[in-house]
Amino acid sequence: MKFKADDYLLYDESTGKYKEDPEQRVRDDVEKHYWLNVGRTVLKDWRLYLMIIPMFLVFLFWRYFPMYELLGCFKVNDKTIDVADQLYAGFTYFKTLFFGEGGLTVEFWGAFRNTFLLSFYGLCFGFPMPIIIALFFNEIRSNIARSVYQVITYLPKFMSTVVMTSLVTMLVRKPVIVAGEVITDMGIISKLLVTLGFITPEVAEQGLLYVPEFFRGIYQISGIWETAGYDSIIFFSAIIAISLTSYEAAQIDGAGKIAQMRYVVLPSILSTIVIMLITRIGSLLNVGYEKVLLLYNPDTYVTADVVSTFAQRYGIAGSSVGIASSAEMLNNIVGMLLVICANTIARKASNVSLY
Repeated sequence: MKFKADDYLLYDESTGKYKEDPEQRVRDDVEKHYWLNVGRTVLKDWRLYLMIIPMFLVFLFWRYFPMYELLGCFKVNDKTIDVADQLYAGFTYFKTLFFGEGGLTVEFWGAFRNTFLLSFYGLCFGFPMPIIIALFFNEIRSNIARSVYQVITYLPKFMSTVVMTSLVTMLVRKPVIVAGEVITDMGIISKLLVTLGFITPEVAEQGLLYVPEFFRGIYQISGIWETAGYDSIIFFSAIIAISLTSYEAAQIDGAGKIAQMRYVVLPSILSTIVIMLITRIGSLLNVGYEKVLLLYNPDTYVTADVVSTFAQRYGIAGSSVGIASSAEMLNNIVGMLLVICANTIARKASNVSLY
């Protein structure tokens, strides 16, 4: 392909000669000194780029380097040699999880079902709560009162998982009786449920955390208490960005508070809701195993055991590293597919998507 002078030069009819386009000269200069300009920008805002380094290191050591160990899903596990030098095992571990016989396969599918149910219940009951709390904050006219309520709802998020699970355990604990004498009384929540007639004294004495039917409810309620207030920050930020003229127009049309929420607030923050919903669906199978690990026990494995705790039992506590790696990898692949599907549906339904 041949280029002519007219393709990149301007013809001056007065002189009969070609000359360089000034705009093209500027573009060439910018392209020539691109990395010099980037370096100047970095030096100018070096403090901001310095703050990125800890986040970069976290992702490097906890997200990217562990990917190397995913080779263990397809290798014969031998702890005495490096993963890359181990013999290739193909999809043997995946076949064992899917179609194997015995308790291992049953445990895996039970853990997968529990993971999905815990996450699905969290999506149904936990996702709307931050939106409701943000709407509640928006209706409080006193800045002092709003600040107090916000601090109260944000505080549980700043507690460590160990402290939070310890509080939950104390609230629903069973009484400790030695030689007919009550050493430790039952938890406050257990007493309240017995008084209201929701549970029998026999169940309370057994301990709610030792009854499989109550684990999912305890997990979801404690999760809402811990994260709903903190997660409402994003939605409240989107709400306060709404123009006051939208409220005034709705008031002129005779809209009350409920109508303003329905026709002004919710449509205005719909894009934020969709984005947060997509990210929440992406982590649908990534149940916080630390919390489950601290709350569950062998009596509640049937409803509490999730894929992460299953992998922890067989990988760290046991010796089946390949089985544990395969279970976690399957969990992550399903999560990735859920993100793609949710993003595609959101883009086609509302023209709002994550990417």
